[in-house]
Amino acid sequence: MHIRELSQLTGASLRSLRYYEQKHLLTPSRSENGYRMYDELDVERVRKIQLYLKLGVSTEELARLFRNCEGFSDHSSDHQAECTTSFYEERLEEVRQQIQLLQEAEAHLERLVLHWKHRIKPK
Repeated sequence: MHIRELSQLTGASLRSLRYYEQKHLLTPSRSENGYRMYDELDVERVRKIQLYLKLGVSTEELARLFRNCEGFSDHSSDHQAECTTSFYEERLEEVRQQIQLLQEAEAHLERLVLHWKHRIKPK
């Protein structure tokens, strides 16, 4: 399929798809006339990229994940599982740290609201 078809199937803009290629997240084949050619695996790859980006994973982290953890043959699936698990554990720890920071910010803001609400004079 051509880039426009991939864009329609995934909702990713043409610009985004070219950016993903530039960042080595997609590696389309080329037709004789130089057009990018994609297959069904690329549809899934783009959807995976979109999900990770929404979760705050950088394109550099994604490139590292794809480079290190994908594309192994069946007999290397243990390595792929270990690599992917390690990546997810790192992301999970980052999310937990963000949650903790947000909870601390929430508590601080609640204290500020209460403090200032007591200073409001009834009308």
